Amino acid sequence: MKQTCDIVLVGIAGYGEIYLQALEERGYLAWVKGVVDIQPERSTYFSKLEALGIPCYLSLDEFYKQASADLAIISSPIHLHARQSITAMENGSNVLCEKPIAGSLEEANQMRETRDKTGRFLAVGFNWSFSTPVQQLKKDIQEGRFGKPLRGKSLVLWPRNKQYFQRSNWAGKRLGPNGEAIYDSIANNAASHFLHHLLYVLGDTTEQSAKIESLKVELYKANPIETFDTCALRANTEQSVELVYLVSHAVDSTIGPNVTLECEHATITYEAGGNMQAVFKDGATKSYGDPEAAHSQKLDVCIQAVLNEETSIPCSIEAAYSHLISIEYIHRSISKVPHFPASIIKQDAHTQQTYVHQLEENFLSCYDAYKLPSEMNILWSQQPTTIQIPENSYPYE
Repeated sequence: MKQTCDIVLVGIAGYGEIYLQALEERGYLAWVKGVVDIQPERSTYFSKLEALGIPCYLSLDEFYKQASADLAIISSPIHLHARQSITAMENGSNVLCEKPIAGSLEEANQMRETRDKTGRFLAVGFNWSFSTPVQQLKKDIQEGRFGKPLRGKSLVLWPRNKQYFQRSNWAGKRLGPNGEAIYDSIANNAASHFLHHLLYVLGDTTEQSAKIESLKVELYKANPIETFDTCALRANTEQSVELVYLVSHAVDSTIGPNVTLECEHATITYEAGGNMQAVFKDGATKSYGDPEAAHSQKLDVCIQAVLNEETSIPCSIEAAYSHLISIEYIHRSISKVPHFPASIIKQDAHTQQTYVHQLEENFLSCYDAYKLPSEMNILWSQQPTTIQIPENSYPYE
């Protein structure tokens, strides 16, 4: 068994700072052999890294010319995930790549092929999937403790202001400067975890998520972005489980994540800040704890896999395919996202927040009813786009 895990961290501002904080709390900063960032001084950890003598590089290629790493943590923009993960695996590193796994299905397939060729592991940073509560819940579902899953839903209303949508030159973009897929949106970034979660816990194996057969999708935006800040969709899985997903940044109060999964014999619920709990029809309960409290468990899992020289990871690339395929086919099918009517878009000058009047109430009603806005006859709603997912979309059995 190895005693230390040499680490290279790609991207040290933004989410990269959360990794640096987690490494510092665990006493592992000395394990960092280098960081990669074109503007490292933006990170609040920059001076501390300098004091520790941890070198900064402009690219992963430069790092690997000088050093090596057991684990590469990729916390860079979406359209760089694939190329950097492939570079890391080809240079002998295991990879923990932030969600989403890549911008496109083509890139993900290249990553998967590289993983198989190199024998490295490729973990995808969907926080909940690494948590003990979710792993225990998934095991109980697989073992049939609740009977057949019937339907599920998730609700995430997270306000984001003008600064959020201007945080980078790729925020809210469909494509990068060279035409590479980014598809940055609430469903592919901040709230992506909670579409993935519903699919993940229904997967046939620990490493896989449920496969999607079809989607009904409504997209909207209140902010001046290329993609969307509001999404309502219904996914139907191969096992005929109906999943409703309702998320928006165009709100002025925070609600969620709230998640419900209904099965034959029990209903599993989670509300932000509480415990994930199953309530059986006979009144019995089982509590799993709060998966939202385990943001850094993915780091612990990957470090332990390196130290124990294992390659089995609970949330690898196979688990990420269903979310990725959803996003790709949504953007293939919907090229123009409608704006909310101007009459209901409001501005808060103090918070720089753009929000839609009564959107919280609308989405809470949709969540209670397992319906999309158009199915509730909400005035601003538009008819959903129906998307069939081709059978050959998944590159594994």
